[in-house]
Amino acid sequence: MKSIKKPSRTFKKLKKPVTIRNMIVICFSVFVFSGCASEENQTLVQPEQSQPNIILIMTDQHRADALGYAGNSEVITPNFDRLAADGVHFENGYSSVPSCTPARAALLTGQSPWNNGMLGYGRVAREYEFQMPQMLRDLGYYTFGIGKMHWFPQKALHGFHGTLVDASGRIESEGFISDYRNWFKLNAPGQDPDKLGIGWNEHRAGVYPLDEELHPTVWTGQTAVELIGNYDLDAPLFLKISFARPHSPYDPPQRYLDMYENTEIPAPPVGEWAERFADFPETPNAAFGDFGADHAINSRRHYYGLVTQIDDQIGEIVSMLKEKGMYENSLIIFTSDHGDMLGDHHHWRKTYAYEGSAAVPFLMKWPENFNGDLNRGQTLSNPVELRDILPTFLDAAGSQVPDAMDGASLLRLVKDPQADWRPWIDLEHNTTYIEENYWSGLTDGKMKYIWFFRNGEEQLFNLAEDPQELYNLAGLEEYQSELEMWRHRLGDHLSERGEEFAKNGVPVIREESKTYSPNYPQIEMTPQERLRYWVEEITESFLYD
Repeated sequence: MKSIKKPSRTFKKLKKPVTIRNMIVICFSVFVFSGCASEENQTLVQPEQSQPNIILIMTDQHRADALGYAGNSEVITPNFDRLAADGVHFENGYSSVPSCTPARAALLTGQSPWNNGMLGYGRVAREYEFQMPQMLRDLGYYTFGIGKMHWFPQKALHGFHGTLVDASGRIESEGFISDYRNWFKLNAPGQDPDKLGIGWNEHRAGVYPLDEELHPTVWTGQTAVELIGNYDLDAPLFLKISFARPHSPYDPPQRYLDMYENTEIPAPPVGEWAERFADFPETPNAAFGDFGADHAINSRRHYYGLVTQIDDQIGEIVSMLKEKGMYENSLIIFTSDHGDMLGDHHHWRKTYAYEGSAAVPFLMKWPENFNGDLNRGQTLSNPVELRDILPTFLDAAGSQVPDAMDGASLLRLVKDPQADWRPWIDLEHNTTYIEENYWSGLTDGKMKYIWFFRNGEEQLFNLAEDPQELYNLAGLEEYQSELEMWRHRLGDHLSERGEEFAKNGVPVIREESKTYSPNYPQIEMTPQERLRYWVEEITESFLYD
């Protein structure tokens, strides 16, 4: 097998968060630093016959409860349901930092927010010590990514042999047009992919106004089908398929919306604690507000239509895997980067600790020769997170999971559901939308504790009895001992960050929001790369995803 070249980068720990001011300082370094990154040869190992194909399927902004197999009878997802019946459903799957880029950093690295460096919405670093595509490539896999990556730059590889990218409707950097947009120009000359006129973060909904075959969901699914159909290498395949929907705009083709014409969709739940979020201006991309039950139900109806459209593409992907004789020897994981509140508690979009935002689909189907004690089709309640996916892939590929990787292999739970596992998972996000929305929390899937850094407000929810988080128990006398237990657990979790996060075993009030930890890697770049990074940092600071 031929050797390949991998760029060598130098990693440094940031002494302070990356801010616009810091990026301006970095920009001046174009007059000081020069030279390009050196390259070194790296040889791929020969794959072992026992290595399974690995298929990672992602959706964007997909609520954990917006699937039939998860118990939602309102949503039509027969192909996802069949996949769940052939694997296992983790009912307590979470995204620890529930917005696009920090979630993707956890997925890429297998590390916790503090250790991968992203505590909120920012830029995925150019390179990390652990990178999913590169680590699998080093184990002999052919690695390819299709759909939304949300990296910087958009066509960064992180070890992929190649990517075909849908940049998902955001303003693209100068000189870059996504592969989907170029394909659209080829197949629909002169037409406008944004004809619907609903923006990337709006809560309004509409019907996709163009030919269904031009929809980005179809492009992503059919591109994956085409690659699988053409795959004839001896090496095992690692394929990441990343759909940009059901993230807004909520724009299903008409026939998918018609499937929900007679579906009774309930109004979003509103907790007793959430009334203060009702009276916000009704702007198209509002993060809070009560815009009426009918409006929220209409948005959810269109959202479900997008989920069903994706489900159809999943059916075609699985059919092609079976046609190629690859399905039985494939490890398949399906998840999302975060959820979508869809009006729950008068909240929209993501970045919140609540189930609509932080809980994500988490489904795994394992190869036929990975027989465990667990029967297929079961549901497991262990708290799992995006950081667990890379360790799972390494385990399946026959590699050791590095000690410095925070995630754990899910295959342990397939082999033994009673295996030692974490008791809870951590959650957090830096300040977004309003000042008070800066928080950290913990959940074991049965209880959830949230601490708000700006004012010390606390919330405690009994998810087992109150899955919609209607009742905040933090102020009730009978829950004070449990509240104190969770408060100290969070304090212990935050203690590695120093007294600016926790003191005397409990979290503290913070005046400054932190987006990047000192562990965020800063990579030496060429002067041209530094300048481009700086320009894009300023641009995207006005375009929060």
